[in-house]
This record gives sequence, C-alpha cells and structure tokens, in this order.
Amino acid sequence: MADLDSFIAGLPKAELHVHHVGSASPRIVSELAARHPGTVPSDLDELRRFYEFRDFAHFIEVYLAVVGLIRTPEDIGYLTYEIAREMATGQQVRYAELTCTPYTSVLAGVPIEGYTEAIEDARVSAERDFGIVLRWIYDIPGESGLPAADATLSYALDHRPEGLVGFGLGGPEIGVPRPQFQRHFEAAIASGLRSVPHAGETTGPETIWDALELLGAERIGHGTSAARDFTLLEHLAETGIALEVCPSSNLATRAVATLEEHPLRTFVEAGVTVTINSDDPPMFNTSLSREYAVAADLLELDEAGVAELARAAVEASFAPEDVRTRLRQEIDAYAAATTA
Repeated sequence: MADLDSFIAGLPKAELHVHHVGSASPRIVSELAARHPGTVPSDLDELRRFYEFRDFAHFIEVYLAVVGLIRTPEDIGYLTYEIAREMATGQQVRYAELTCTPYTSVLAGVPIEGYTEAIEDARVSAERDFGIVLRWIYDIPGESGLPAADATLSYALDHRPEGLVGFGLGGPEIGVPRPQFQRHFEAAIASGLRSVPHAGETTGPETIWDALELLGAERIGHGTSAARDFTLLEHLAETGIALEVCPSSNLATRAVATLEEHPLRTFVEAGVTVTINSDDPPMFNTSLSREYAVAADLLELDEAGVAELARAAVEASFAPEDVRTRLRQEIDAYAAATTA
C-alpha cells in the first residue's frame, strides 16, 4: 500500500464535492478564530477535539460555528485563497468545484456583492499562484427553508460570479423535503446552471428519486442509500448520472456504520459512475488523497484503477473543455511515467 499511497499523493486530481467553509483546515480556522474570539477555540489541539463529531446533527452544529467566524469579505477571501493553496500544494488538486453557501455569510452581515468579489478575487489569484482552477456551486442550506432558497437563487441569478457553474442543496435531509425546492432548481437550470443536490445521505432512495425527477439532478451528492434500490441503480447506470462519493464523511456522520459496509463496491458493480471526494476534509480528519486510498482498498484497485477514478472525476465535472483536456493529459502522463 505504501507504493499506492505514493502514487495517489502525486496523482493530479479533480474534486467535485467539497464544501467551501468545510475545507477550512485547523490552520485556517485558528487564524479566523484569532480574528473573531468567542465560540471556536483558536488553539490547534482544542480545535481537533472540537471537530470530534457525535452524529450528523453535531456536525452541522460545528460546521455552523465555523461559518460564524466568516464575518467580512476579507475573511472570505483569506479562506478561499488558503483552501486553494492547500488543495493544490498538498493534494495535487488541479480543478475543484467548491460548494459555497452565500446565504449564511449574507445572514452574518456580508453583502452579497462583497462575498462575490472576495471569492472571485481569490479564484483568479489562486489560479495564477497555484495553477488550480476553481469553480463555484451555490447551495441552498436546506434547514433554512424557502427564504434561503429564494435568496440563494437571487444570488445565483442577480449577482452571478464568473466562476459559478452549479446550483445545489445541502444541510440535513431529514425533515427537509426536496419537492419544495423544485421551482428554484428549474429557474437555476433555465439560467444555464447545473443541478447538483445532496440526496440519499441520511435518508432513503426516495430522496434521490426526488432529486432526479423534481430537481433535475445531473450528479448526486453522496447518494449512499441508492444501494437499497436496484431500479435506481439501473437508472443511474443507464443515464450516467454520477454519485459524488465521500466515504470518510459518510462514516463520520453515521450514514454508514463502518467503512467496510460502505456501498461503493455495490455502485461500481452496478455500473454506476462514481467520483471520489472529501466533502469537509479537515472536519472529518481526511484529505482527498486519503479518500482515494480508502476507495482503492474498498474496490481492491491498483494504480491503473486509481487513475481511472481520477479520470471519472474529470469526465463528471463541469470544467471547461480545455481544462478537461489538460487534466486528462496530466493524469495519463503521470500514470504512464509512474507505472512504467
């Protein structure tokens, strides 16, 4: 496994399911907590204990506490640029679609104009400095209901940043029915955005069907419970709709009891397209490279199989064609050079 770990560490990657705030490492959170003393510890050891989750509800509680540290456009710019630095230099991520939740920042007092300018400035600077291409997915925090959906749609349509490619739905699934957001997704899709809601992480396959049939989903965030519905697996395989799989996240939030019980192999054996992602990596004590290693173990993959996972993420991405072509070439060249 040591050789495979080394291969994974250097493999050029794309990540499609990773949250903006949830990517804040202890180093970044410590800086933000020092700027805004109060609810979140700034000491690194205390931060690690703060991140030990009991269940999904506790994860949301911790996540929102970190959200509360992002109070100014300067905070947003710092967070975004530093996340890009760590992705590019630590994980060899060449392209990432960051899921952003502008509603919570605006609620905290950041004007949407300031938010948009901050993420865009950071995006341009990160590509110049680190060679990483960033794109945005604006997601509705489902627990905040229709007011959040209305606002998020307005931000996407009326204050659209250049890097925005997708429209999503996150937060708790239980008690947050998907049909209520149908009109928001229809409007976003009509504007040219791609539909990428979370579904079937902590609820059953019916939530995934709702995401497909009512929200026009082109990819599904998590989709863990799809394994319980053979007809759904067939549909996903036939349509090529990818699942954004995040194994360690699913374990941390108790969506699966153990990694050995994760349905990743079931998905692959059913012919479903899967991409491997980290979700909220520092909060789950993981990284994209570690998620690739977990997937390699679950699927019994060698270097060639891992490279195929990397290619699958490129194909399922909403990256511009020139970026996709470049990434394919990088992955192929790396795989050829390291397995020769």
